[in-house]
Amino acid sequence: MAARLSPLAIMTKLVSFPTVSRDTNLPLVDWLEDYLTGHGIETHCWIDPEQPHKAALMAHAGPRVEGAVVLSGHSDVVPVDGQDWDSDPFTVVERDGKYFGRGTCDMKGFDALAIWALVEGHHRGLQRPLQLALSFDEELGCTGAPPMIAEMQKLLPKGSAVIVGEPSMMQAVTGHKGGQTFRIEVWGHEVHSSIMHTGVSAVMEAARVIQWANEVNAAEASRAPSDVAARFDPPFTTLHTGLIEGGTAQNITARQCRFDLGFRAVPDQPHEDWRSRILGRIAEVEQAMQAIHPETRIDVETRFGVPGLVPEQEGEAEGLARALTGDNAGHVVSYGTEAGQFQEAGYSAVVCGPGDIAQAHQANEFISVAQFEAGHAFMRRLIDRLAA
Repeated sequence: MAARLSPLAIMTKLVSFPTVSRDTNLPLVDWLEDYLTGHGIETHCWIDPEQPHKAALMAHAGPRVEGAVVLSGHSDVVPVDGQDWDSDPFTVVERDGKYFGRGTCDMKGFDALAIWALVEGHHRGLQRPLQLALSFDEELGCTGAPPMIAEMQKLLPKGSAVIVGEPSMMQAVTGHKGGQTFRIEVWGHEVHSSIMHTGVSAVMEAARVIQWANEVNAAEASRAPSDVAARFDPPFTTLHTGLIEGGTAQNITARQCRFDLGFRAVPDQPHEDWRSRILGRIAEVEQAMQAIHPETRIDVETRFGVPGLVPEQEGEAEGLARALTGDNAGHVVSYGTEAGQFQEAGYSAVVCGPGDIAQAHQANEFISVAQFEAGHAFMRRLIDRLAA
């Protein structure tokens, strides 16, 4: 029989795989599939046909009936390029009551605990099933979860409560913002800047859209929030541009400018409404550009969209997380997760995992030993409940 690894040993192994989103995660998935099948656990690997170097892994322990608790995590991590680490990012190092390493917090710490729970539950003898859902490309906009969820429903009995283990300090998070990002490319008309009125500057036209986003943010901030929005920080939908590039020279009206524009919406505001507002403003700017030079244009590519997590009325996942943590306070977050995607697919979902989101994506990323042990205690209580 295969050895049963501790949560720390599993986390150490997972972190050793440099599964940066731009690279393959297959070595990690292959190792995990071998480990779980070595314990007699049913596994299914789904390889993305458009990215055959990436895969999701699904596993099922316990009776093959519906109603499983699903532990959801992702295998990918953000890059370490340009970050000043004090130790090898892909080796777990314990120091000052913390486990350092890329992904220890976001979210291979939870992944390790979930894998441990699946194996432990299998050997204990579960009365209610437990499933693992390990996705890819979460850090690129949760794009790997929807096809994984679709495959899960074909291959496994459908679960009823999903715990997404993003770092929440082991608090039950019942709502989060959703969002969408667009890649916008503005095509202007080049002339010498001394006669700029006869040309169209792609950079300056892009600035009109970005300034509009600033004005929308100010208007939303001044509006009285809804009851749902009031629970968030900030309590309104935000628009943001983080990347922009373009232009040829200081004395030429720019022919091209590319920038990203995205929004993070509170759960009670439909994404389609925000999409329509953004596309409407872009169309207005484009129309004014073409009045000067008809061959100018603005191209818009939708990069990704993540649904919000809507607080559920008497949600099963929330009730389970509260029972296991003893946390009865209300918590929402402004970052997005795969929980909303599970919810859209008909699962009850909650976010609850060890670690502090403030440590995610940072140099010297860490999860505290105390938080990791709190996550371990959570999983032990979960197994006790499912095996009873």
